[in-house]
Amino acid sequence: MTTRRAVLAGGAAFALTPWPVRAATDTLRTALDAALVERDPATALRSLERFEAAALQPAARLDLVTARAGLAVDAALVARGIDPRAKPGGSHDADVLTLLLRRKLGDGIDLDSATRRLEQERAASTAHAARLFGTLGIGGATIGACFTRLWQDERERYPASDAGRDAAVAEMNRWLTTFAAQIPTLIGAVPDYCRNVSAIKPSPADLATGKVGVRTLPTAQHSGGYVVDLTAVQDRPRWTLPSVVAHELLPGHMIQLPIEALADPHPLRLEYAPCFAEGWSIAIEQRIAQSGCYARDPRAALGQLHWRLFRIGRALVDLAIHTRGQSLDAAHAQLVAWQGEPVAFAPFERDLARIAQDPMTRTAEMLAALAIEDGARGRQGAALRRYHHAILDHGRMRSDHVARVARDRALS
Repeated sequence: MTTRRAVLAGGAAFALTPWPVRAATDTLRTALDAALVERDPATALRSLERFEAAALQPAARLDLVTARAGLAVDAALVARGIDPRAKPGGSHDADVLTLLLRRKLGDGIDLDSATRRLEQERAASTAHAARLFGTLGIGGATIGACFTRLWQDERERYPASDAGRDAAVAEMNRWLTTFAAQIPTLIGAVPDYCRNVSAIKPSPADLATGKVGVRTLPTAQHSGGYVVDLTAVQDRPRWTLPSVVAHELLPGHMIQLPIEALADPHPLRLEYAPCFAEGWSIAIEQRIAQSGCYARDPRAALGQLHWRLFRIGRALVDLAIHTRGQSLDAAHAQLVAWQGEPVAFAPFERDLARIAQDPMTRTAEMLAALAIEDGARGRQGAALRRYHHAILDHGRMRSDHVARVARDRALS
């Protein structure tokens, strides 16, 4: 478990680690630094051949296996004439797109299976939303139309004023208390300072400069928080905000990212497992909903489903735009049918323009979440907590490594 005491004990354990293991870890870090600046990924990959993963500490082992996997994908892209660090938005080559997806996510995934899985998740979330809308007496031609009707309910809106922003942040912090109480059950022990966080109202200067949606991670020395984008507070219905708390604060980014900071992953691990952090927060949003926190609040439950459909939808249009040449107008129409209203930071037109220029990122983010959710499936109590610690304690990992952790019998 990752407690404050465990962190101190970890430092002492490192001091007592046999010299060959410590030396191997230090030598690997130097080699990874060189691989990071090497322009030819095949050459960088060969430079890592001499290291044995079993001889390394867990975080260093993750650095090595992640770097090897990512460099192998990059070498395959270079062999096809693709700069792996560019964003070839105009490519519709299925092999190239598969490699781009694997670069961001993990090995063993293909476009067809990704599309099928995302469609299944969209259908399940849509069916769940339909049941909740039924309890509220809200109907429409599509689930998106139902969300629009709920969005337009003035009773669910905050006033477009400083007082409205105060009310929104106060309610978010009340939800934060509720979600923080779930951490011992869902995750177990975490560094005490992870809980020292809050939703923060943007200052007039923040609103004027657009410095909103900003995180400050907590440390042992200072508190953390999330400056909520309340520029247009009247366009953020109250039922959409609880899941923002779970995602951005607890038990989302303010658990995963501070724990990862202790592991100090190498920049190559960050490069080749870029979607784990977002995946964790999407997955834990879902787990919070499944824990019953919204059992007496169907609107808040619909808020979580709206966020989930937003992330599934952008993954599906990412695939459709790049694999089938779907037009942005057609993609826009699909998003309206699936979620009705755009989220605060991603108006449809702007988000689709970004997706068109950055293939497979939104797909990788949602699939990273599903990989984490798949590993947690069927686990409760201590087994769930052990699984969550196994994927958190040493920093991010690729989706195939998440699957290997989940198959470890010691976690069952």
